[in-house]
Amino acid sequence: MYTEKKTQMTAEPMSDRDLSEQIKQVTKENHVRAENTELMLSFQRGQVTLQQYKLLLCSLYEIYQALEEEMDRNCNHPGVAPIYFPTELARLEAIEKDLEFFFGQDWREKIIVPAATKRYCHRLRQIGKENPEFLIAHAYTRYLGDLSGGQVLGRIAQKSMSLKSSEGLSFFAFPGVSSPNLFKQLYRSRMNSVELTEEERNGVLEEAIMAFEFNIQVFEDLQKMLGNIENKPQTCSTHSTSVKMLFKDGTLIKRTPLLRMVLAIFVALATVSMGIYAL
Repeated sequence: MYTEKKTQMTAEPMSDRDLSEQIKQVTKENHVRAENTELMLSFQRGQVTLQQYKLLLCSLYEIYQALEEEMDRNCNHPGVAPIYFPTELARLEAIEKDLEFFFGQDWREKIIVPAATKRYCHRLRQIGKENPEFLIAHAYTRYLGDLSGGQVLGRIAQKSMSLKSSEGLSFFAFPGVSSPNLFKQLYRSRMNSVELTEEERNGVLEEAIMAFEFNIQVFEDLQKMLGNIENKPQTCSTHSTSVKMLFKDGTLIKRTPLLRMVLAIFVALATVSMGIYAL
């Protein structure tokens, strides 16, 4: 289990050969692309709406369910065991709590995600079975990104959505981590200690780039969904309108009330692109 004392004892100076530093280097361009998107810039202006955040949670639920199930299944694998911190980092339970707060007890019936989210989850399942050490890249990108930006992003989201309390924002809270900075030092040290062949290391670096690309694709698909909704003609009916949305790749999105489909997703982009490089 993580402790501040243990963190101080295990943390060592980083070098250019450390895996964490190499991931930062190879994903620099992806980071710049992500933080300069319309979504990221809008988030920085504090323009997160309740409906946007609710759909964000739907995609985060699917992504973290896949990631954490694969991490749990491979927890004894030499490439996963050193960075396996379920007590400190696991997000799925927190996301479920938030979804119930916003959608009610039947929230599972209201999950809506774009095709890119499904592709991302498929990749996580695939490497969990074939190359568990590649989970390092996805865990590092998501968990440390969320941990880095969690407190700030939680406050921005709460203010933007005019929430009176922190209910619905459990995703941003890491109660098992008393000092994010010290924990990140420990995490990087553990990750850098994983023994990898040159081929495996290159594979992890390529996977880190893919992790960024998967997230960017999710945001782009969500933006397309928003554009499709805004361009649809509205009727004068006072009842909720049901719609079906068809992506260009042929993926059909389930029926849902129009109000539930008003989205753009700014927070998700921030947790990846804004958070990870505060590591």
